[in-house]
Amino acid sequence: MAPPNLTRVDAERRSALLEVAEYTVELDLTDGAGAPGETSFATRTAVRFTCREPGADSWIDFLGAGVESATLNGTPLDVSGYREDDGIALPGLAADNELTVVATGCYMNTGEGLHRFVDPVDDAVYLYTQFETADAKRMFACFDQPDLKARYTLTVTAPAGWKVVSNAPAQVEQTGPAAVHRFATTDVLSTYLVALVAGPYAEWRDEHVDETGTIPLGIYCRASLAEHMDAERLFTETKQGFGFYHRNFGIRYPFGKYDQLFVPEFNAGAMENAGAVTFLEDYVFRSRVTRSTYERRAETVLHEMAHMWFGDLVTMRWWDDLWLNESFATFASVLCQAQATEYTEAWTTFANVEKSWAYRQDQLPSTHPVAADIPDLQAVEVNFDGITYAKGASVLKQLVAYVGLEPFLAGLRAYFDAHKWGNATFDDLLGALEQASGRDLSGWGAQWLRTTGLNMLRPSFDLDAAGAFTRFDVVQGGARPGAGELRTHRIAVGIYDDDGDGRIVRTHRVEVDVEGERTAVPELRGVSRGRLVLVNDDDLTYCALRLDPGSLTTLIDRIGDIAEPLPRTLCWSSAWEMTREAELKARDFTALVAGGFGAETEIGVVQRLLLQAQTAIMSYADEQWAAERGWPLLVDSLLFRLDTAPGGSDAQLTVVNSLTGSVLYTSVLDGMRNWLRGVDVPDGLTVDTDLRWRLLHALVAHGAASETEIDEELAADPTSTGQRQAERARALIPTAEAKERAWQRAVHDDDLPNAVNEAIISGFSHPAQRALLASYVERYFADVTGVWQRRTSERAQPVVVGLFPSWAVDKATVDAADAWLADASHPPALRRLVSEGRAGIVRALAAREFDRS
Repeated sequence: MAPPNLTRVDAERRSALLEVAEYTVELDLTDGAGAPGETSFATRTAVRFTCREPGADSWIDFLGAGVESATLNGTPLDVSGYREDDGIALPGLAADNELTVVATGCYMNTGEGLHRFVDPVDDAVYLYTQFETADAKRMFACFDQPDLKARYTLTVTAPAGWKVVSNAPAQVEQTGPAAVHRFATTDVLSTYLVALVAGPYAEWRDEHVDETGTIPLGIYCRASLAEHMDAERLFTETKQGFGFYHRNFGIRYPFGKYDQLFVPEFNAGAMENAGAVTFLEDYVFRSRVTRSTYERRAETVLHEMAHMWFGDLVTMRWWDDLWLNESFATFASVLCQAQATEYTEAWTTFANVEKSWAYRQDQLPSTHPVAADIPDLQAVEVNFDGITYAKGASVLKQLVAYVGLEPFLAGLRAYFDAHKWGNATFDDLLGALEQASGRDLSGWGAQWLRTTGLNMLRPSFDLDAAGAFTRFDVVQGGARPGAGELRTHRIAVGIYDDDGDGRIVRTHRVEVDVEGERTAVPELRGVSRGRLVLVNDDDLTYCALRLDPGSLTTLIDRIGDIAEPLPRTLCWSSAWEMTREAELKARDFTALVAGGFGAETEIGVVQRLLLQAQTAIMSYADEQWAAERGWPLLVDSLLFRLDTAPGGSDAQLTVVNSLTGSVLYTSVLDGMRNWLRGVDVPDGLTVDTDLRWRLLHALVAHGAASETEIDEELAADPTSTGQRQAERARALIPTAEAKERAWQRAVHDDDLPNAVNEAIISGFSHPAQRALLASYVERYFADVTGVWQRRTSERAQPVVVGLFPSWAVDKATVDAADAWLADASHPPALRRLVSEGRAGIVRALAAREFDRS
């Protein structure tokens, strides 16, 4: 069932009343005889807290199988009517209070609370916690909101031989078949940052040593994945992160030891538990991946590390400031990558990945200000989105351009020092930045954080007979979608021209503050217009960038000649956004990618371009053109690049991966089947475990491989990853029976682990199977409300988003969505997700109409 939905009003009321000092938590993870428990665990919590209004009533949160007893200040409470929705009532509080709760918690398989996983390779049991936003109450009774910080002392009884990791170090006592782990008392933390990870995890140790002292480092993963762990690389990146943050944040890492734990069936990329960061174990690469994938993992590592200061040491009061936590961590991690690691082109990746995510999210009808209104927990759980992470980070990058990096870091250091171990708001940060920079930022905050949408920036100029500017203006359009606001943008205008050796390089750069509808740039008078004009050079601001006709011609004819990756990426991004806005035909964008991706040097950009080309063909191009010419055009360009890419290169692997996600003709499928057999494999291509699955998925989706072959592949890879890959493969089978089975399991089996459910959903639709799915439009709208009612948000969202009938680009889909949305009784968070799916269909219809014109 869905958990209680704490409101901001109730949280503020409880926070005004209480101050929490310390929790003492005792857990027994055994069955009583030293073996792992199977369905539940014993949990005992003693919490000391004060009440500012003696005599007042309050409550403490707990979600579990039952509450055996609760004792407040020596008096037993009546818990016979305990309901998860209500927690445990605390009547007649004293000024100083001690509460003891003895209860039974439930292991979860949804990636929430205390998650339990059994490794199919060796039947070993692994546990880990995930408490954000408010699931600490699934492990112990607590006041589960971010501004009621406290210290925690955990004692955990676990099977002997298990590693047990929490936020603080532990002493271990062996007691026969079990061991007792007594953890030191933590520093002050919010409940959602408490962590517990337990099981026969493999372990690697190192330490980071600098002038501030020594930080013990740990890395953990399941024993059956240990052979694939590249601990040395991870330790190197971890040390680079600590070095950078120590130099720039002004406060030494505050939580003693630093463990990084790669755990199974994790819902997110990672979680910033203080001193015990958990990661999706897919980041332990068991097969070959590209450098871009390593770069993205490093960004995640550094993102979570930045949270140790911004989020853990200084924590938001309520989830309204979630954006600040996530935006800052994203910005800081990319800055660290660019300045302290091998990934010196990280800002190019940021422009290619994060900005694209932000633009897409900000163009939806559900877009919201960066500083969003979060009235309750359900609202925050759908706000882990492209605005909260990517637009917010883009806005922070613009703020740095506006005030300067050094004043920004100085303000940050003052903010950390003033609010360490406490809670703070964006206004607190803004005040510190104003003092450090000497700028009044109140207007900036209102422009950028309280509004929605993108401003379009484009150049407007006149030239003399020699091709030099006689006038140059930057024209700003009102924010869309939104109220049409104009913002102040600190931008760079870059002029690019031929260098005489066939490359297009920057020949002139001017920084300027854009204000109002039109801003003159007199510094460019007399400067040659060159081949390309970028009015957001270096990607300093957050905007929709448009090119003048001459620059657009350069993009189309010579994008591969642009020497530097960041301006080249800005041009690719502009072309893609024009395609999404029905300003550039999908068929022309596809041709641009097909002809140009082979010259792109940044492999992450190549991967994103090929995904965008597939989307353009699937959703934005005329269907007949897509089937007859679009897919063949893209596939032929991929095959050509496969023949020319160096053997064993990232380019070769990227091309093969893109082929496996395309609509293919028989000869390509025959070649893939041969690769699986080890026949005619391209030189240098390693057909390893994960690539075998991708090739099999492509064959199955086209009806070129059977369920027997899926079973055979699973027998060769009987791991949890192999099981998920097999689930996806079975959902990809192009028969009505297979689709019905997949739908029933994904939508109606509420006991499936979340990771398995997501695997099924990922295989349900395929661009070669759209006609097979026509009947599921109506079924989606009939079933989605029940899913939301029965499941937690974490479990419901993959169904609501992943099974929205985006394959049915038709007005009938819009009509069905409108009919569903007309019922005002649907929960706001669910309505938002459905409205976003509807918006995608409306956009695709407009793009298809333009493509036909």
